Amino acid sequence: MSRRVLHAVTNVAHYDDPTEPTGLWLSELTHAWDVFAAKGFEQSIVSPKGGVSPLEPRALRWPLLDESAKAWLADESRMALLSTTARPDEIEPTDYDAIYFTGGHAVMWDFPDDEGLQRITRAIWERGGVVSSVCHGYCGLLNTTLSDGKLLVAGKRVTGFSWNEEVLAGVAKKMPYNAEQEMKNRGAQYEKARLPFLSYAVTDGRLVTGQNPFSAKATATKVAALL
Repeated sequence: MSRRVLHAVTNVAHYDDPTEPTGLWLSELTHAWDVFAAKGFEQSIVSPKGGVSPLEPRALRWPLLDESAKAWLADESRMALLSTTARPDEIEPTDYDAIYFTGGHAVMWDFPDDEGLQRITRAIWERGGVVSSVCHGYCGLLNTTLSDGKLLVAGKRVTGFSWNEEVLAGVAKKMPYNAEQEMKNRGAQYEKARLPFLSYAVTDGRLVTGQNPFSAKATATKVAALL
């Protein structure tokens, strides 16, 4: 019986300043999709509001635009998936074995407090499924509580885009909050690679997190191994 993975993507198209675009960091989706497809897993995409998931322009430029992302951009059927994402209320969590939160700065605005995504995540986790994220995707785990009222990430080893990487990327002043610090504030045991922008992924039981865009493949590989 094939495993099923649900990818969570953003609906946000810009920073607080509407003239500064952002969105889904495409390779964080495509690298994971490729890993899961190679395993024969079934895959679907959800977003907080459903419908279109805009793309982060910086991720579509050389040298960040790699072959995996290029192939997706050239495939009309794949691109259509990002125009017709499902709403959380259209998703039955029992149909899925894992959820994978993609990143891009945009998710900092619409992931943390989305009750629909939290409901799906809690249900998958409490049925023994895998919860995962890459880069800023871990913002989707900040406020997810379990049925006992405890935060899912409390006491767990996690990683995600570091504040140092925000500074080095030149976007720290545009951030609505420090995601690394917010994760620590919730009792998570935050970890990161010794050097910024290196692939780094952490597994703590059924929780798998990756640090940055270059960690998507490693993160998905760890998720696949658990499944």
